[in-house]
Amino acid sequence: MRPPDPQPFGPGGSPLLTDLYQLTMGASYFATGKKEPATFSLFIRDPLHGKRNFYVAAGLDIALRSLCDLRFSDSEVAYLKSTDLFKNDFLTYLKNFRFSGDVVALSEGTLCFAHEPLLEVTAPIIEAQLVETLLINLIGFQTMIASKAARCVHAAKNRGVIDFGLRRAQGRDAGMLAARAAYLAGFGATSNVLAGKMWKIPISGTMAHSYVTAFENEEAAFTAFAKDFGSKSVFLIDTYDILEGARAAAKVANRMRGEGRQLLGVRLDSGNMVALSRKVRRILDGAGCHGVKIFASSGFDEFKIREALAQKAAIDAFGVGNKVTVSADEPYLNIVYKMVHYGTRSVRKNSPGKRTLAGKKQVFRQCNRDGLFARDIIGVRDETGDDARALLEPVMRKGEWVGERPDLEKSRSRFKTEFNLLPNQYKALERLPPEKRFPVAISASLAGQQ
Repeated sequence: MRPPDPQPFGPGGSPLLTDLYQLTMGASYFATGKKEPATFSLFIRDPLHGKRNFYVAAGLDIALRSLCDLRFSDSEVAYLKSTDLFKNDFLTYLKNFRFSGDVVALSEGTLCFAHEPLLEVTAPIIEAQLVETLLINLIGFQTMIASKAARCVHAAKNRGVIDFGLRRAQGRDAGMLAARAAYLAGFGATSNVLAGKMWKIPISGTMAHSYVTAFENEEAAFTAFAKDFGSKSVFLIDTYDILEGARAAAKVANRMRGEGRQLLGVRLDSGNMVALSRKVRRILDGAGCHGVKIFASSGFDEFKIREALAQKAAIDAFGVGNKVTVSADEPYLNIVYKMVHYGTRSVRKNSPGKRTLAGKKQVFRQCNRDGLFARDIIGVRDETGDDARALLEPVMRKGEWVGERPDLEKSRSRFKTEFNLLPNQYKALERLPPEKRFPVAISASLAGQQ
């Protein structure tokens, strides 16, 4: 069954959003008659200086949608013809191009680790080759952001975390996909209104300093805002003097309470968040505003959240922006898409430091007696794990969607369940040494194919 229309912001909307060598290889495959099925595996290499102990699989929904909708328009074919690189018979092939392959993949929200396939594509070799850049881009970026966001949620220790990253995202599409990936990994809301509409993510926002300075004083600004937004109001209190801003907020909050409305919160966006949040809490509580929450923003990520809470900051929720949206401490994943089977034979790459595992694969997850994740085993596609759960599931067959389309709320719930089953030592924010990382083994059957 074909999925609904493409997303309006359209990542992957054109098959020309690719690297040139995908097309030149495709043309050569076509010219030499190579049409047999090839299997490519998409996985994250274990980088020498990587900083992640786990990853959160994300991006499958949009990736599959893009595969279903991949078409070369007349103008795109005409552009390729104008390059003088491609022969007419190959261009005719592209005019009729449809992805007709099979895909197995990890469900979105699944925890995964280096070297494990996030998905495998089996299709005629030209088709499988042409979608490489698209899949790396869509799944790599969203997995990177979801993995970063999950660390922030963990560091926040059940406090709220909100996505504020759109304005400094590296492009419109990145801001959209980051909002989705962060919500999948546990963020409670986003400031991105279009993401809220598109994926039903709760939207959240406060006010800017410009709003406060547009009024004669803070009290007047807060009063005007509360008149329109009532109990959904959050006052920004650091435009001038933070403590005076807190007192003005408390004064307006008490007037609101007398009218039967409760101020939601105040926001800090500068200064020493630990010391100031404590002082603001005392001012609010001293004025009887015990239910008013303190939100904090400006430069937060998992490390700054952990530091603030370790010093007993009186912060109820965090607005997290550019450091997550660009995954500032690790701004790319070493994610690759490598052919592992062609025709009737398994194939592999033996380059120094870039060796791959040959053959179609499955990933099995074993749990201990307490039900917690114990280890993963990368095995051969058709073997069975006696006491383990197979993680790669069919999601596309002959170019058609298999089963239900990935659902963001279900994916979010899956992540929460899986994260609770990951033993705490593997959730460390600092990179663990090899001997202490989550164990990932290779089955005897897969080892025998290498």
